[in-house]
Amino acid sequence: MTDFPTRFAVVVPAAGVGKRMQTHHPKQYLSLHGKTILEHTVTNLLAHPAIELVVVAVSDGDEYFSELSLAKADNVVRVSGGQERVDSVLSGLQYLSQHHAEQYPWVLVHDAARPCLTQQDVSALIEQCQQAQCGGILATPVRDTMKRARSGSAHIESTVDRDNLWHALTPQMFPLAELKHALLDGLEQQSIITDEASAMEAIGYQPILVKGRADNIKVTQPEDLALAEFFLSQSR
Repeated sequence: MTDFPTRFAVVVPAAGVGKRMQTHHPKQYLSLHGKTILEHTVTNLLAHPAIELVVVAVSDGDEYFSELSLAKADNVVRVSGGQERVDSVLSGLQYLSQHHAEQYPWVLVHDAARPCLTQQDVSALIEQCQQAQCGGILATPVRDTMKRARSGSAHIESTVDRDNLWHALTPQMFPLAELKHALLDGLEQQSIITDEASAMEAIGYQPILVKGRADNIKVTQPEDLALAEFFLSQSR
């Protein structure tokens, strides 16, 4: 693996409740191979030689995180998460700005429910962003035919040209100060912030797309759990 002279911190927003999973507790605490999804995610991140610190944003009423062994790790910091993803990411960025701004001028943000991230994808993102001196995101090209539905209807309105369309993944990597500014600006403008890249785009930034693996799935629906379990088995 490439030697990385620069080290990085990662913010992991983990304050969601995961309603679509139809479970009694947040999806990041569901079990896969004897560990929670969140534990797999954080362990994968910290296994990369360029990542020194993971900042996990969880809700103040979270009763599960403190029971995990990673809660006691020196390289894992817990901060208060917010109502929306952007609030949790901002909380992590505020912590880094106050305590590690000089140490980590660039930051990665990764979904708590993406436990199948590979070391190769992390390396590719860091390397290509550094080479381009530009923030970027992991993404995969759209393969399937895309349809647009009529507003408020299940009927097809049109077929969307899939050329140059990509599925956005995480991690997403940007300069710490610029990302914090973009998110704050987006909230002030009441913009719809779907991910970190969308906030950066709104202030005129053009992030690069770094091709990642399609098995870097986000556990969102109940059927995703079995798929993630399979991918983790294969990686072992």
